Amino acid sequence: MTSSKTAMELLETAICDLECRLGGMTSGKEATQQKKKNKTAKDGKQRAKPPQPSSTASTAEASDLPGILKLEFKVGRITKVWDHPEADKLYCEEIDVGEAEPRQIASGLRPHFSLEEMQGQRLLVIANLKAKNLVRFKSHGMVLCAADEDGKVEFVEPPEDAPIGEVVTFEGLPPPQPLAPAQVEKKKVFANCMDGMKTTNDTEPPVAVWNGHAFMTSTGPCTVRTIKGGVLR
Repeated sequence: MTSSKTAMELLETAICDLECRLGGMTSGKEATQQKKKNKTAKDGKQRAKPPQPSSTASTAEASDLPGILKLEFKVGRITKVWDHPEADKLYCEEIDVGEAEPRQIASGLRPHFSLEEMQGQRLLVIANLKAKNLVRFKSHGMVLCAADEDGKVEFVEPPEDAPIGEVVTFEGLPPPQPLAPAQVEKKKVFANCMDGMKTTNDTEPPVAVWNGHAFMTSTGPCTVRTIKGGVLR
C-alpha cells in the first residue's frame, strides 16, 4: 500500500510539473498571432521615415532672396599652378577652399599675372558654379577678380586672417543660401548679378561690393589693391 501510494504521488508530482511548464508556454495559435504582431511592428519600424524638415518655407524664403545670396563665394588659396598646355591665356590651378581636396580651376589670367604671382595667392572662389571643360581641363569654379576700363586686373582678396574655406557674407543682407550648381546655371544667377558687382570709388583700399553691400568675412571686408569703380568678373 505504501509503495502504491508512493507511485501515485510520483505520478501526481510529474503531472503537476508538466502542467506548470505548459502553463508558462504560449499555445500554437497564440504564438502565431504574436509572431504576426511582432512582424507588423518590425515592418512598421522599417517603413517609418524620420521626420523631414519642411522645405516649403526655406524654398519660398530662398526665392525671395537677392541673387547674390544664391551664390557661394569661398575664401581660398592657390596651392599649385601651371600653364595650360593647350591654351595660351589659361592657367590651371589647384585651390584650397577648405574641402577634402583642392579645387581644380582654370583661369584666363596668364596675360595678367606670372606663375610666381599666382602661387600662394589668397582669393575668392565662386564655388557653386557648374563644372566646365575649358580646353579639355575640367574647371570646378571661378576665381573672382576686378578689372578696369584699361584692362588692368586684380584679385579680390580676403583679409590675411580670414579662414580658408569661409563662406563670404554681404554687409546688411541675410546669410547666403547657395543654390545647387545646376540651378545657378539654369537660372543664370551669376550673370544676373554681374551688373551690381563692383569695387568702391571712395575707400582705401577699394572694397568689393554688390549693389553697395560689401563682400564680408569674419575678419573684415574683401578688397582689391588699387582698382576703383572696377567690375568684378
